[in-house]
Amino acid sequence: MFDFPEFIRFPVRGYIDAGMKWLLKHCSVFFDALGWLILHVMNFFTFIFTSIPWFVLIIVIFLLGWKLMKSLKTAFMMSLMLFIIGGFGYWELAMQTLGLVSASVMFSLLIGIPTGVAMAQSDRSQMILKPILDGMQTMPSFVYLIPALMFFGLGKVPSVIATIIYAVPPVIRLTNVGIRTVDKEAVEAAKAFGAKKSEILWDVQLPLAKPSIMVGINQTTMMALAMVVIGSMIGAKGLGMEVLMSISRIDVGRGFEAGISIVFLAIIIDRITHTISQNKK
Repeated sequence: MFDFPEFIRFPVRGYIDAGMKWLLKHCSVFFDALGWLILHVMNFFTFIFTSIPWFVLIIVIFLLGWKLMKSLKTAFMMSLMLFIIGGFGYWELAMQTLGLVSASVMFSLLIGIPTGVAMAQSDRSQMILKPILDGMQTMPSFVYLIPALMFFGLGKVPSVIATIIYAVPPVIRLTNVGIRTVDKEAVEAAKAFGAKKSEILWDVQLPLAKPSIMVGINQTTMMALAMVVIGSMIGAKGLGMEVLMSISRIDVGRGFEAGISIVFLAIIIDRITHTISQNKK
């Protein structure tokens, strides 16, 4: 009576496995091309970050913090955090992490902003996409690694794919919300002047929704950084790999240094992107 009847079963896993095998068999060329593109974009960002001398980047972060936040103290603290990461001996790994996060955020924005716009233009799109986004945000992030591994194998590419899936929902949601909450009188005024639908979108809705979209970009960046450690489980290098190795060797000190370095990067990126979004209001 208390046990669930054994004859009631929904064999969803069989259909999913069959679907994955079909995709692997018939779409391998597409996945190879996608993997090639992602790998080269990520290598490009990593090359940029690793090519900048450490002291130049620290000065740039100081000047950026000073200009954006109008605070010498905050600018000094941000540059000090970056300096401490270098002092831990993690400068190159931090730059690799920034390369991975930058590539993931770029692809997330390329996918997320147009999807958010489409979602805002149609109630039906919103009705379809909302439960999908709910699932993407509540699904354990480890689950994303399984299909990414099947399609792309071990390495950086599946890590970027899993990070994109995990990080893209906020920018979609906030782009949708930003456009939907644009003042209707502004849209009506544009229509009264004979503006076309595309002109209303580009000249009225998107500029007025920019603060919300910028908050979405901030949240997407933070979530991409949060996937660093999980991505290292399938071969992505960087600070996440150091955390993972320290866990496997029960090396508390090493784990603390790598972990606090990720926190410092998150604080720096959050302060910069958050201030930019505030300045757009």
